[in-house]
Amino acid sequence: MPPIDFSKLTELLQYQPEAPILFNSGLFLWLFLGFSSIYVLLQPHHRAKVIFVTLFSLYFYYKSSGWYFLLLVLATVVDYVLGWFIYDADQKVFKRLWMIINLILNLGLLAYFKYTNFFYQAWTEFSHQPYNPLPIFLPVGVSFYTFQSLSYTIDIYRGEIKPVKSILDYAFFVSFFPQLVAGPIVRAKDFIPQLYRPTIVTPEQFGRAIFLIGSGLFKKVVISDYLSVNFVDRIFDNPTLYSGLENLFGVYGYALQIYCDFSGYSDMAIGIALLLGFEYPVNFDSPYQSRNITEFWRRWHISLSSWLRDYLYISMGGNRKGIFRTYFNLFMTMVLGGLWHGAAWRFILWGVLHGGALVFHRVIRSYFSPGAYPTYRWVSQLLTFHFVCFCWIFFRADSMEIAQQLLHQIATEFNPMLIVQFIEGYQNVLLVMLLGYTLHFLPRSMELQAENWIIRLPLVGKLAWLLAVILLMTQVQSAEVQPFIYFQF
Repeated sequence: MPPIDFSKLTELLQYQPEAPILFNSGLFLWLFLGFSSIYVLLQPHHRAKVIFVTLFSLYFYYKSSGWYFLLLVLATVVDYVLGWFIYDADQKVFKRLWMIINLILNLGLLAYFKYTNFFYQAWTEFSHQPYNPLPIFLPVGVSFYTFQSLSYTIDIYRGEIKPVKSILDYAFFVSFFPQLVAGPIVRAKDFIPQLYRPTIVTPEQFGRAIFLIGSGLFKKVVISDYLSVNFVDRIFDNPTLYSGLENLFGVYGYALQIYCDFSGYSDMAIGIALLLGFEYPVNFDSPYQSRNITEFWRRWHISLSSWLRDYLYISMGGNRKGIFRTYFNLFMTMVLGGLWHGAAWRFILWGVLHGGALVFHRVIRSYFSPGAYPTYRWVSQLLTFHFVCFCWIFFRADSMEIAQQLLHQIATEFNPMLIVQFIEGYQNVLLVMLLGYTLHFLPRSMELQAENWIIRLPLVGKLAWLLAVILLMTQVQSAEVQPFIYFQF
């Protein structure tokens, strides 16, 4: 047995900007095995479990963002203290004051790290001055844990929950590593009560966790990463080098890639949390099966869309202040949702398109009752899917110029006569896309049957399923481990 190189081991465990710890990496697998062994021993003891998991979660975040994990610690302390100030205030004016301070601190922190250079660039363009970006590092997942933390203080302000007594319990909630860097965005009122229950993982929960982890790995590595490395990135890097047909399928490929990337991460996060005795709600529900854009946002990134509805749309007045104010609130919620995804005009445009579509659909519904003009389900799905794909162009392109080039190629360089040549040249890519979309459009009942089949397998069978997925990953993986797309948000 070769000697252990402790210098390399130490280097591996330290923060490396180019190598954040990922669920689909070998390092995470070994760390999680060690973590689980200790967790099983500590789980009957609440305080020991909380401290151990919180320390591991902070290390997990350190591997992704370095010393910026201290920012997470600071945000935790500030929100915990302000939560109590809001709760203890005996007059509404003081509750509101502490809530405003909390919003300023949280959103101010998010604005500084995420939007300073965006507004600075806009100012330099307006004033015709040279633009030199400021050296501001964007900590991984800051958008996710800021929203999660805000839900805690807002719920206290609304009187829906009481603050937790121990800051350690609150730190556990904010930093819990399965959802820390890319969601799902978990709310305190759903999560914290689970913290005080005995940690029990039933055979059914264990089987479901194994199914979710395996299917999440399959989506991420076998479909998303393969399409990204072998097709989608090449198209979006330089659309003018490719035909209109290739550009069109590049868009279809990206629609599948981002779904498999993000829903795959969510599946793994939900599965890992389930192994530790915590249940998360579903975050994706076959969104491309939607028949309209409203239904799409009920199925896509459900934890974010419901957060925007409950804490932004309703806070702006929701549908309580007249029809035109309702349309405005709906539109602005999506515009701000677009800005949440990234500090660039193309993300704002993406939000504008979705906000406009949601308003348009609401107007249509107000004049025509459902069923007045029946359409085939597949026609509605096809139209909704292509609208979403059109919006993804601006979401994925590195600039508005790239988005324009891609649209130009599809509109002017589309030659159906190239279809045979296209199929011959991209056989493997098209097979992966066909597999991905076929699985996506299967009925929900078939997915549940597959899940129940894994649940009923003996332990050896469950582990064999997971091992088979890992072996498939090693065969398909054609490059280094690809980071999750939503890490950048």
